[in-house]
Amino acid sequence: MSVHQKVKRVTTHVLHEMKLRGIKIAMLTAYDYSMARILDHAEIDVILVGDSASNVMAGNETTLPITMDEMIYHAKSVVRGVSRALVVVDLPFGSYQGNSKEALTSSIRIMKETGSQAVKIEGGQEIIESVERILSAGIPVMGHLGLTPQSIHKFGTYVVRAREEEEANKLIKDAHILQDAGCFAIVLEKIPAKLAERVAKELTIPIIGIGAGSGVDGQVLVLHDLLGITQEFSPRFLRRYHNLFEEIKGSVKSYISDVKSLNFPNEKEQY
Repeated sequence: MSVHQKVKRVTTHVLHEMKLRGIKIAMLTAYDYSMARILDHAEIDVILVGDSASNVMAGNETTLPITMDEMIYHAKSVVRGVSRALVVVDLPFGSYQGNSKEALTSSIRIMKETGSQAVKIEGGQEIIESVERILSAGIPVMGHLGLTPQSIHKFGTYVVRAREEEEANKLIKDAHILQDAGCFAIVLEKIPAKLAERVAKELTIPIIGIGAGSGVDGQVLVLHDLLGITQEFSPRFLRRYHNLFEEIKGSVKSYISDVKSLNFPNEKEQY
């Protein structure tokens, strides 16, 4: 039995042990109680309450519009459905950039009001003061490098990051800076597989990839993408394990048909 199967609660220490033993970490997003409960029963290791809720739950084009209050609402809902997984919450855009005091205040709000176990923050050297201040309060921090969706207007595109040597070197340096500051793990998004593998080998903390190849310590996907609820988003790194969009639509069509034809409810389905 592996270390992650024996534990009653996944912690940052458990993730570190998993890396040491070569056990891959499985991480998915969730934004509500019902889905979080299913993921937890399936024994997912980490649940990320991602600012991707802005896209898949609220229908926004980017992650930027989601507010702190909205993130807290989603995180509280998720935590109620979880007894085993480590729950990590994204700090939303505008809650930490350029102001380390606000970063700490934001993180304390998330931890106190949601009951989650950690926060995630995008960026490297440019946000290190915020990272250090959050960590000084004893709040675990997960870093995020590579494609950082909150910086979409800076880059102007969602293409693969760090293909060029200069950007790749900066990413490696930033990863070491985050580790040295005390981050317990880092997400690498949409970067070349060889670069991600190098970072995972150089660092002692777990490296979680999304579109970063198989040479890292774990993987994360957006749940709605994995289940095929979203249809418009089809990057190379996404494996759809279901097509719930069509399945749910089919079920709803059958319901509509049964209601209109007086087939539902039948005699056994009424009092």
